[in-house]
Amino acid sequence: MRVALDTNVLAYAEGVNGQDRKDAALLILRDFAEHELMVPAQALGELFVVLTRKARRQAAEARGAVLGWSDSFPLIDTTPAVILEAMELVTTHRLGFWDSVMLAGAAQAGCRMLLSEDMQDGFTWRGVTVRNPFGTVEI
Repeated sequence: MRVALDTNVLAYAEGVNGQDRKDAALLILRDFAEHELMVPAQALGELFVVLTRKARRQAAEARGAVLGWSDSFPLIDTTPAVILEAMELVTTHRLGFWDSVMLAGAAQAGCRMLLSEDMQDGFTWRGVTVRNPFGTVEI
């Protein structure tokens, strides 16, 4: 099964929001085989912003972290089709645009799960189910 990672999993694994969140994110990453995990390009851009703004890392350090993630997992491109589907999600399900880009990209890549705490846990669209790995729901 293919599983997409939202920005918060990556950011927490980088130590944003403390050691407890970092430990939880690293455990989540270990729970899935590497060949199953995918990272949306959108998540990499968001991660760079989180690392430079919230974590106050230097741009070069943040870039290094982002490149490390991009080298570790297959990437999900943000294609024109993903953008069009994201707009449809915003219109029909009232999701935020950037969350919709993540979900549409995951669907296009054939993922069956998107690990995110930013969307409604259990929401399913085009075969992709959103799961909050930091909540009490089993994944």
